[in-house]
Amino acid sequence: MVRGQLHGIARYALELARRLPALAPDLEFSALVPAKGLPDDLGELTPKIPLHRSRAGYLSPTEQPLLAYELTKLKPDLFHATSFSLPLFWPGKLVATLHDANHLALADQYTPVQAIYYKAVVGPRARLASALITVSDFSREELGKYLKMSPYRFQVIHNGVDSRFQPPTASEAKAFRERHELPERYIAVVGNAKPFKNLAMLGKFAPDLPVPLVLLAGKGAVAHETGLHENVIDLEQLPETEMPLFYGAAAALLLPSKYEGFGLPALEAMACACPVITSDTSALPEVVGNAAIQLPPNDARAWHEETLRLLRDSTLRKDLTERGRQRSARFTWDTCATRTSTVINRALQLKPSRQ
Repeated sequence: MVRGQLHGIARYALELARRLPALAPDLEFSALVPAKGLPDDLGELTPKIPLHRSRAGYLSPTEQPLLAYELTKLKPDLFHATSFSLPLFWPGKLVATLHDANHLALADQYTPVQAIYYKAVVGPRARLASALITVSDFSREELGKYLKMSPYRFQVIHNGVDSRFQPPTASEAKAFRERHELPERYIAVVGNAKPFKNLAMLGKFAPDLPVPLVLLAGKGAVAHETGLHENVIDLEQLPETEMPLFYGAAAALLLPSKYEGFGLPALEAMACACPVITSDTSALPEVVGNAAIQLPPNDARAWHEETLRLLRDSTLRKDLTERGRQRSARFTWDTCATRTSTVINRALQLKPSRQ
């Protein structure tokens, strides 16, 4: 799952890979990575553990037999699946992190193959896992509902924010904007073209804003697919080291998703002193608390009005900035890794499950 512009699941895997070995020095860690290897611009997120290139491409016809073959060859005492690729044909101890249930809850937005995969592979193998983790109370309830299992089989361990996400100095923010030819004031937007990310809604009022939206979505086609044309700058992709600058140099972050298992960009922006406006649905209220403006995802008029208010009201911006930094400080990758290490150690002590 680690390829191109990092999304939440990829960041989760990398943040754990850099922390878990130090927390469990009696264990040896290694990682399965894509056949082409990892991106070269991961910076501090580059894992320092042995990497094994896997030919088991996600959702490919050969994924499951290759995954079973590779794990049988590596002979791990435990496999931690950090995404939805669970090894159906490998009978060893498994800890699985399922971040959300959107492939089932939003089945009409995915291919039939993806929904079938979740029902035929993820659900059955998850029921036999030594331990299950998810990232929010919302996702725990959704996974229990759609996988038809007790939600309390899942332990909730929140994602975190790395200490690299800090407010930039004025000169750092200025240099970042100049380097990418961005105006002095802009509004940050992250996401992709999937309908539940709801970027098209922003296009209804983007032309009427006094500052542009800067869209970071990993590929230039997203703006076209979502109808974000007027008053929008498509940044396409940034090196990982510049993500704190992208948030910290922005006047605000808009996150209009209709469905999120967590909503990591909101926390990362808050940590960088960037005020956030987000949807009032799925896991987002659980994550942002009272530190962000929350709005119905389909109310374009409300999003327009609140964005203008945030741009014009310095007192509101200061208040959201302070609350946001306090809120984001409660979520750390160190805590996530420590709790995950406990789950792994406990699973290692269990007797192997019967397949």
